[in-house]
Amino acid sequence: MKDRINRPEYLNRLIENKDVDLVKIVTGIRRCGKSTLLELFHDHLIETGTDEKRIIHMNMESLRYRDLTDYLAFYDYISERIIPGERMYLIFDELQTVVGWEKAIESFRLDFDVDIYITGSNAYLLSTEFATLLSGRYIEIRMLPLSFKEFLTFYQFEPGTAPEVKFEQYLRFGGMPVLRQFKFNEARCMEALEGIYSTVVLRDILLRNKSADQDTLNKIVMFLCSNIGSITSPNKIGNVLSAEGELGKIKNIAGKTVDKYISMLRSAFVFFTAGRYDIKGKQLLKTLGKNYIIDLGFRNMLLGYRDADMGHILENVVYLELLRRDYRVYIGKVGETEVDFVAEKPREKIYIQVTESMLGETVRERELRPLRLIRDNYPKLILSMDRNYIDSYDGIMALNVIDWLLDK
Repeated sequence: MKDRINRPEYLNRLIENKDVDLVKIVTGIRRCGKSTLLELFHDHLIETGTDEKRIIHMNMESLRYRDLTDYLAFYDYISERIIPGERMYLIFDELQTVVGWEKAIESFRLDFDVDIYITGSNAYLLSTEFATLLSGRYIEIRMLPLSFKEFLTFYQFEPGTAPEVKFEQYLRFGGMPVLRQFKFNEARCMEALEGIYSTVVLRDILLRNKSADQDTLNKIVMFLCSNIGSITSPNKIGNVLSAEGELGKIKNIAGKTVDKYISMLRSAFVFFTAGRYDIKGKQLLKTLGKNYIIDLGFRNMLLGYRDADMGHILENVVYLELLRRDYRVYIGKVGETEVDFVAEKPREKIYIQVTESMLGETVRERELRPLRLIRDNYPKLILSMDRNYIDSYDGIMALNVIDWLLDK
């Protein structure tokens, strides 16, 4: 039997929404665990008394469904297998392979007594057409690679291994669940990550964007990986790449083109872009966001592991963790200074600075200054690798980033 790795937080969200009249859509980068999640949910249905005959579970990338390329063939195939008068559970993996699939899904909802679960590996699944057709009738469950807390439950460590050593492994290998089978064998892990990355580029980006140039795409990915957590404009990226002159026939690459490629990478869940928020003006700014990679393992596979820019690496980890905790995340602007993150929920807001260490006076003042300029009373937090007795600076909380990641 295949080694199934449980991710209870995601499974519980599916269970909570079982039989709720919403289409459940699990999105996330390839190999982050979506298919396994649906298998675990399938098992849950059986264990809680659902007859196997009432479950239709299909991975649409399997060749057995190679003829179901459009919504009409798909609809007819499923309709023939629905048992009249019974509630059916429809589970579809990688549904984006079916052209016009959203029309079939909406028709299933109208024509039969069904509860529907879908996964997809790119954001085109939630296209404008789909959102219009199923407006207000679906829930998206965004699946990310392993958090550090999950990472500790997935892997076995020697007794007495320090948390910092485990965290260094997390920063080195990232959180793609498939790597567990390689037990920290770096060569095998990097090969696996390279395979996933290549599949994402080919299937989820280049196949969907016929005019895209693979060399240009790779150059932009390498630039973004090298500048994690740095504010960069598409125009600046285009100028840097053009100046390098390594794009073959492409001598100049416009900012508009760079923006298009970054959008492709976001749609395939390779990068996230955090917009900027003017804290005093209380408005989103349209320019100069920051880009964070979905998993540091990919960055290390592409660039090699290096901890020289540990501050930005930690920033990437914190950004993803805030997404896992269901915050909306922005880069904060306070006058001429910046706060790394403004994290919001409907009734909650927190300002966060991330740095490798607060021990140097210059660094300490640089990190504290933006937070001191914020005049409201929402919590303010500095996360670092430090472990010392200082847990507050004039009301600004200071926490070890590992402790913060595990405190949930």
